[in-house]
Amino acid sequence: MRHFPVFVDLKCQRVLVSGASETAAAKLRLLLKTEALIEVYGEDACDDVRKWHDEGRLRWFPKPLPAAALFGARLVYSAHDNAEADAQVRAMGERMGVLVNVVDNLGLSQFITPAIVDRDPVTVAIGTEGAAPVLARRIKADVEERLPTELGQLAAIARHYREAAGKLPGGRVRRAFWSHFFDTDGPAALAEGGEEAARAALERLIASYAEDAPACDPGRVILVGAGPGDPELLTLKARRVLHEADVVLYDRLVDPRVLELARREAELIEVGKTPGGPAWKQHDINAAMIEHARAGALVVRLKSGDPMVFGRADEELDGLDAAGVEWDVVPGITSGSAAAASSGRSLTRRGRNQAITFLTAHDAQGYAEHDWRALAQPGNALAIYMGLRAARFVQGRLMLHGAAPETPVTIVENTSRPEEKRVSATLANMCERISEAGIVGPAIIFIGLPARRAQTLETEPRRQAV
Repeated sequence: MRHFPVFVDLKCQRVLVSGASETAAAKLRLLLKTEALIEVYGEDACDDVRKWHDEGRLRWFPKPLPAAALFGARLVYSAHDNAEADAQVRAMGERMGVLVNVVDNLGLSQFITPAIVDRDPVTVAIGTEGAAPVLARRIKADVEERLPTELGQLAAIARHYREAAGKLPGGRVRRAFWSHFFDTDGPAALAEGGEEAARAALERLIASYAEDAPACDPGRVILVGAGPGDPELLTLKARRVLHEADVVLYDRLVDPRVLELARREAELIEVGKTPGGPAWKQHDINAAMIEHARAGALVVRLKSGDPMVFGRADEELDGLDAAGVEWDVVPGITSGSAAAASSGRSLTRRGRNQAITFLTAHDAQGYAEHDWRALAQPGNALAIYMGLRAARFVQGRLMLHGAAPETPVTIVENTSRPEEKRVSATLANMCERISEAGIVGPAIIFIGLPARRAQTLETEPRRQAV
């Protein structure tokens, strides 16, 4: 064991990052999970560094790292992608007695940062002695499902070929190379002939990629349902696709815990629409998906709930079709289903309602008009999305067309999340109950479905649906 794994207490400790490019940002996404006091030095900062500085999450100094800044620092990261600049930072660290990690340079690094599965307060750190970072990400994705016994041997073999593999084209080509070795050629050779056979297989693979690197699959877009919030409600396919993505375009309502499942190197772009506030236009979202896909990226368009339920999926797929971009859809659990499970009430039941209508209270023109006379008939049940601001409008329309004032109503806010609230009401008093409970959304309003678990859970711990 060359690198001894330890957990360093970084609370209120200064951690310095020399360099402010995308390479630095990839490392900062991990460092920002800590309680460290982070300082970034670099004249040309990428957008993420500037954003985190503006948000007060780190301090950015638009200048090279001065030697005096290292006094009292706990750790230093050098992320210049320039051997001379990185060597200078390493030399400063040695003079000041501060440990330095040079990103993607094992030889210059005095410590390495493992891949991390974050389930605070439980943290699983995964390291490969710097030999195979792609392998470390694979383990992170698979740790709950499998840990093949041959991985350690393959990593040890890969360590000796890291320099040779580093001469291959970067990005998706190099990731494809390592995946080729770790997924197919390496395990097969190891099983048949042991380490010597695996070494020979890796040498053949390096020679093959160096001579004629296979073209990566063309860029494409996958619409992925992020579910209502709880990351454990993601489908297995959604987790896998999210981990493989090069670019993730995500909505405002996607839970941050879901975003944690993306690769650290993936580009994360919020394209949310804030009610009454700034918002991306749909044609701009379409253009961003098309641009990244045409550049060869695997793009995940991550949507809260199910992209096929009030998710504007048709508009985005129409745009992709018009641009000739390949696409796929991974459905998710829609908030209506999750809210029903949380409240303990089936969406349909014999003798009560044999159908339920999912509807939105808003459309592009404002309050959405429906066949309120039909919806107000006894025996109907409604699941209303985006209905808080239109609650009085919906209440009035239904009662005007004959719905009984005592019709049971259930409102579920932030379903499946730790801050979830559930409120029971009637059609007559639902607006007052929403106000009293301080519900501001996102929320699902069920009309005609009483909650089995009644009243708000402001003082009661949430019971998770299983």
